[in-house]
Formats: sequence, C-alpha cells, structure tokens
Amino acid sequence: MNNRRLSFLLMICLIFVLTAVPSLLPAQDKSFGEKNYRIYSVKQAKIINIQAIIDDFKDYDVILFGEEHNDAVAHYLEALLVEKLYDKYGNSLALSLEMFDRDVQVVLDEYLSDCITERYFTKDARVWNNYEDYRPMIEFAKEKKINIIAANAPFRYANMARRKGQETLSSLTETAKSFFAPLPYDTATGAHYEKLMKVMNTMPMPVIDDTAAGINTLKMPLMPAQSMPSLNINQGQSLWNATMAFSIHAYLSEHRNSKVLHINGKFHSDEYFGVPQQLRKYNPQIRYLVISAFPDSIYPKMDFTEYKNLGDYIIITASGYSVDLEK
Repeated sequence: MNNRRLSFLLMICLIFVLTAVPSLLPAQDKSFGEKNYRIYSVKQAKIINIQAIIDDFKDYDVILFGEEHNDAVAHYLEALLVEKLYDKYGNSLALSLEMFDRDVQVVLDEYLSDCITERYFTKDARVWNNYEDYRPMIEFAKEKKINIIAANAPFRYANMARRKGQETLSSLTETAKSFFAPLPYDTATGAHYEKLMKVMNTMPMPVIDDTAAGINTLKMPLMPAQSMPSLNINQGQSLWNATMAFSIHAYLSEHRNSKVLHINGKFHSDEYFGVPQQLRKYNPQIRYLVISAFPDSIYPKMDFTEYKNLGDYIIITASGYSVDLEK
C-alpha cells in the first residue's frame, strides 16, 4: 500500500479512536447499491458479492467489520449485512458495537425490549452524533429480537489509563471494573505497536480537554503527536481493543452456538491487530473473519492486492459520501 495513503487512512481512523468522537454524518442513502462498492475476497483473489460472505460465515463465529466512521456507504452495507445474516442464521446472530459502552448495556436492553422510548434511549445511551447512520441496524435488531452487545469501554476509563496507566484502574470499584476488560489487559507490542507509533509520529493530534464541550466537538486545536506519551496512548487504545474483544468472548461463552457481527473503526481490526489479537488471547478457539472497508478516490479502478494484508475481505467504497471533518 502507498505509504502516504496508509498514513492518511490511519490518521482519519485514529482521530476517532483516540478521541471517541464520532463525525457528524448524513443518514443512510437508500439509493446505495452494488454500484457504490466492490468486495474482494483475499482467499479467492477475486471480486465477490455480499452473499459470499454470508455463506462463508457458516464456518466462523465472529465477523469483525472495520469501518471508517464517516463512510456512509459502509453504514449502508453494515445494515444490509445484518439483514442478510439474520435471514440465514436467525436469532443465533448477535450484533456487537464499538459505538456503545458497556455501562449503557442496560439502557440498550431496555430500549430493545420496548421499555423506554427512543428519545430517552438516545439520551441515556450517549449515542454518537451520527446515530442516524447506525439506527437502521438498531431498529432491525429491535424488530427481530436480535441481541446487541454494548462492547466498548467508556471513554472516561480509556482517558484514565492514558493519563495514569492501566494500574490506576485497579483502584476503581468492582462495578466500575465490570465496564472494561479484566486487569491486567495486554497492550500493543511488536508490529502493532510500531504501526500505532508510526501514525502517532506522523499526524497532528487533537487536543481534547475533559469537559463535555471538549469531548463532543470536532473543532479542536492541533498539537504535535509527540507531546503525548506513547506508552499512555498505547494504554488507552489497548483498553478499547481488549474490552471489545472481552465483550464478544463473554457473550459467546454464555450463548453457545451463537454468531456475532462486531462493528468497529478499522484501526481496531486491520491486519488482524487490536481486537482480533485480544480475542485470540481470551479464546484461541474463536473463529473470526476480518473485513476492512474504506473509500478510495480512484474507485472503481483500485488494485485490491495493495490491501490484501488488511483482512479476509476488503470492501472499497465509492468516495464522495462522507463529510468534511474540518468543517
């Protein structure tokens, strides 16, 4: 892959990962279709259709779908994938989402069981600003009684680990510790750590204060990445990866013969780093597929072989369906 493109893609993904701030995106465009994306099977070395992924999933337990949070075509595909997976696998399917933290699982469950209204669900579940892009999946799951896993660690604990190291998390109550992966959790090492540091050293980092305004705005001043200790960035990033993996593992342990579609930012799962690595630690027997989805300005003339290291399936979407993050 071209190094400049790699740095750009990782810069966009990591901005979201490190700040936990979603973009302000338009709702899904119902006119999207096969003209807006191409799916490439790395194993078969050819373009396939979405049904091939559905059929392949019969031999696996988890799909890890890595998106760029501002890719509207990917959001369309995710909703389509949920529907098609349900058609084939029924209620053995569960949906796992980075976009919901473990401490709001009860709120999510209350909404899915029709105890609370959508208004109070979106308020108390702290949904992302672009919730409308994920809403079709939530509503479909609610209608079909598909379980949804609030998979992520709350931002406050990732921030705590970033500032003080993971050891400080042990001082929290048992209730608080139930909202993230068991301590101690593994942090990025080797090639994964090098990739993280490469991005950190070549991109501007948003300065975010710990106020609600600081966390919820995209209009942030920039500072050199080097001013933020690499060890602490690793601690916060790894807490999210470990927690999402643990959430999937815990669900599968309690729900035998289930299948999970997990959706996260692609930096969490590309090249089998992050969530896949952590999932192997919790249970080496879990079988998973990794999907990496992102737009490309030269669509549909791209060379898929440049991206074959990213996962089992590469989905490249037509560019032009995302917002300007600098506005």
